[in-house]
Order: sequence, then structure tokens, then C-alpha cells
Amino acid sequence: MPLWIFATLFAASTQAIRFYLQKRLAVSGLSPTAATFARFVYAPVPIAFGLGLWAVSSDQPVPSVDASFIPFAVVGGIAQILATICLVALFARRNFAVGMALSKTAVLLTVLTGFLLLGETVTLSALVAMAVGFAGVLMLSMPDNGGWRGNPFNVASLLGLGAGAFFSISAVGYRGASLAIATDVALARAAMTLCFVTLFQTALLAAWLAWRDRDGLIAVFMRWRATALVGLTSMLGSLGWFTAYTLQTAAYVNAVGQVELILSMLISLTLLGERQTRREVMGIILVSVSVAGLVLTSV
Repeated sequence: MPLWIFATLFAASTQAIRFYLQKRLAVSGLSPTAATFARFVYAPVPIAFGLGLWAVSSDQPVPSVDASFIPFAVVGGIAQILATICLVALFARRNFAVGMALSKTAVLLTVLTGFLLLGETVTLSALVAMAVGFAGVLMLSMPDNGGWRGNPFNVASLLGLGAGAFFSISAVGYRGASLAIATDVALARAAMTLCFVTLFQTALLAAWLAWRDRDGLIAVFMRWRATALVGLTSMLGSLGWFTAYTLQTAAYVNAVGQVELILSMLISLTLLGERQTRREVMGIILVSVSVAGLVLTSV
């Protein structure tokens, strides 16, 4: 098995486990913001330590950054916070697999935003894939007890679309930030961006929780056994994604990464005891096909 495929499968698996752990935090009473904080708070120190080891072992100076780094990183970091909060809040309303599938609208929204705002051309195959994805999102947006007649415009669907939109903004921000670092070492770019962003996110969320949800802030550290696992899986997942992106075209990596939806369905069924309706399974399949089609046609 090529290393990039192994890294992608590792990243997708770790990320699915991390979202599962965050869902458990959400249903156990921890607020969405506090559960999101748990993802970032443990990451900056080990990432900085790893960067230090790399700098010493490679005998290279710390790369310089240009003025666009901080704006891109801040926008990406805030967007990721909002996306994660939306997704964790969604987990409290819908089952795990449905929530994960709705979050994959990030790919659809990125293509649509690029077309509307940047005038980027969209091929016929991409339009077909977007139409398939839109049908899948409509199926998933129906409330659990609504059958085929429920209103798709509800809080759960808005949270899912919000997560997808903010994740797409976050991706653009992180790419812009990494390109502002003056080095050809992809992993160094990724680690520097990740270190700064997680430190910024930790400080921002800590201040917010101290002001608005002090009990949640304390609970993150009191329940460190559970919250530290969220941080660990988040950091390992990011490392896997960045490794895969350095070895293979991002479109192929994202296509293989859609195995995360299958893993999410397995986690939902075996660990959470959740059951998907026939409509939800069809919606998940349509979104998966749509996302895979979009990333493959972008090659």
C-alpha cells in the first residue's frame, strides 16, 4: 500500500474517532464551545516541541513568514472554531453518521463559492456532482420523524450547512497561511501553521469560556482523561492529512478520505447504537458520491 493511502486512511480513521469522542462530550452535558476547546487546548505544546526537534535535527533556521500569514491563519482558525461548534451542536440533535455527512457539504460549498465569488469555471460533471450532493443534503436535512414530508430547513440542517461553510473557509485560510511561510518543507509549513493556529484558538476559546461558560472551562480540565483523547486524536489526524497532502494530489487524498463516512456509519451503529433510516442511508450515499465526484473531476 502506498504511504499516502496509508496516511489518508489513518487520518480519516483518527478524525472519525475524534468526532465520536466529541459527540460523547456533547451528549454528556459539555457545551459545544467547551467540547471544541478540548480539541485545541492540548495541541500547541507537543507541536511546538516537534518543531523544535525538527529545527535542531535538520540544522535549519526557523522559516520566515510574510505579512499575510497572520490574517489567513486567524480567519482559518476562527472559521474552524465555528465549524466545530456547529458540528458538535448538530451531534446533539441528529445521529453521528448524519452529522458527519452534513459536514461534508464543505466540498460542495467550496466549489459553489469559487464559482459565484471568483468566477472559477465549473465543468458539467462538477454540476452533476453538485446536484447529486444537493439531493443528498435535502434527504439528510429532513427531521427524524418527518419521513419524506418533513421541512428540510430546520436547525439541524442549518447547523450542518454552517459546519460545511465554515470548514471550507477554514481550508482556504490554512492554505493561504501555509503558503506565506518561506520554506519548501511541506511538513514544516503545516506544523508552523498548526502550532500558531491552535495556540490562537486555545487563547480565544479560553477567554470566551472564562467569560461565558466558566463551568465548561473547568470541566474540560476536570475531565482530562476524555478531553485529552479528543486533543490527541485531533493532532494525529491533522498530521496524517498533512503527510498525505505532501505525497499525493489533494483531490486523490480527499477522495480516499471519504472512507470517513463509512467509518462514521460503523461507529454510529456499533458504538452509539444508532440506526439510520433508509432515507438517511440514501442521503449519505448521495453526498459521498457527490464529494468523491467533485474531488476527482478537479484533478
